[in-house]
Amino acid sequence: MPDQRKGFIYGFTAYLMWGLFPLYWRLLDRSGAIELLAHRVIWSLLTIAALVAVLRKFDQVKALLRQPRKRWALMGAALLISVNWGTYIWGVINGHVVETSLGYFITPLFAVFLGVVVLKERLRPAQWVALAIAFAAVLGLAIENGRPPWIAIILTFSWGFYGLVKKKADAGAIEGMAVESATVVPLAIAALVVLGAHGQSTVTHAGTGYFLLVLLTGPLTAVPLLFFGAAATRTSLTTLGLLNYIAPILQFICGVTLFHEHMSPMRWAGFGLVWVALVIFTFDGMRRHRTMALERAALATSAA
Repeated sequence: MPDQRKGFIYGFTAYLMWGLFPLYWRLLDRSGAIELLAHRVIWSLLTIAALVAVLRKFDQVKALLRQPRKRWALMGAALLISVNWGTYIWGVINGHVVETSLGYFITPLFAVFLGVVVLKERLRPAQWVALAIAFAAVLGLAIENGRPPWIAIILTFSWGFYGLVKKKADAGAIEGMAVESATVVPLAIAALVVLGAHGQSTVTHAGTGYFLLVLLTGPLTAVPLLFFGAAATRTSLTTLGLLNYIAPILQFICGVTLFHEHMSPMRWAGFGLVWVALVIFTFDGMRRHRTMALERAALATSAA
């Protein structure tokens, strides 16, 4: 099977799993978001530690820890991804799946905005139009709800800055996640101890089946990341960018059709504007990618 096709399958599988996560977290709604987040962190670390051992990546992890710039970047990334995970879990188990999908719809546009503000990149006119439309959509949803869509905003900011910090860290997926998980595990253990001391621990009192579901949060966190990593080395950024929309689309469908979350006309209009912004953004990116490919081909031909 060609690498491009394998990359597509790996990427599709990763985003499919992320898109169906609401169905999984709803099975765990007997527990609070903090407790579930703590367990996810702990079991993720154990899963990643097993992968490090099997794939013999101890040297790469040690090398990361010996580089202060990368080490501190990954520690910062660990805090950002913990905020993202915790907010997402809270949103799903409290009936805000549609709003979580909004956060991940907006994230690609926010990443472009970060490129302008932090990396001093220049935007093309179509990208400015897409950002303006997305801002108008968020403003409209805030007016309709009587409050900003905080869940979506926190998810967007935490994931956007997480991607930026990870880019600066420039670490491999498995060894990077090993450092990240190890960073926040002490906080996760402390949270479980405090919850247990106050009689608010639920995971170990809800039966073996429930505990096994919680334990699976580790593998279910690591597996899509591994698929994504495999896809990133085999397929184009354009393909990955398009696959990126699978997860929020599935989350949105789950929220509307399975969990019957309310969608007012204004809310539909807000999401419609976001989708228009994403269409403009995506087609502009594809056009730019095609133009650059043609320019490279022309240069190669002239050089020959």
